Amino acid sequence: MTSTKRERAEKRIIIGVAGGTGSGKTTVSQTILDRVGPNQIAYLQHDSYYKDRSHLPPEERANVNFDHPDSLESELLAQHLRSLKQGQAVAVPLYDFTTHTRKAETARVETRKVILVEGILIFVEKALRDLMDIKVFVDTDADIRFIRRLQRDITERRRTVESVIRQYTETVRPMHLEFVEPSKRYADIIIPEGGFNVTAIDMIVAKVQAMIGGE
Repeated sequence: MTSTKRERAEKRIIIGVAGGTGSGKTTVSQTILDRVGPNQIAYLQHDSYYKDRSHLPPEERANVNFDHPDSLESELLAQHLRSLKQGQAVAVPLYDFTTHTRKAETARVETRKVILVEGILIFVEKALRDLMDIKVFVDTDADIRFIRRLQRDITERRRTVESVIRQYTETVRPMHLEFVEPSKRYADIIIPEGGFNVTAIDMIVAKVQAMIGGE
């Protein structure tokens, strides 16, 4: 790497936003995106990196534990974060949540001064944590998170109420207790009340702007 490329890479920062399902991670991420400026942020979601299940019959796909770290291709996400940090664009997978398969096409994401990555399990993976300059955990009560997930899965992913409740009790809640909640200890900043905590978000935005020189 030339000295010019090295200088550009060193100026890029990676922010991780984690938290339980329905905690408000996307709201927090979108607020940071809007406040810092979309032209300065490359935004990736861990959900895009779910492993392709097209080799399984449809009925078996629905029974996969999608809340376990093994359901995600975190190695590819780590590779993409390193590439973005080094100034290279990446081809992010596109995942179809209604069929549990990856689409044939990908989304090109250009590098930016700030690389923002969001996901339930991003702090569980050491390879991902070690790449992050700021780690934010969005902490929201379980009942609120469940209601939000129920609404989202019914409206956006065409799930039935029964299937959402079954998945929540069988995998979502147990995996949250086993993996997500313990990963909170790795956070630099914990935001109670999610996207409604204006003070915390103001602090994060100010920190990011200071790190990139306020440009």
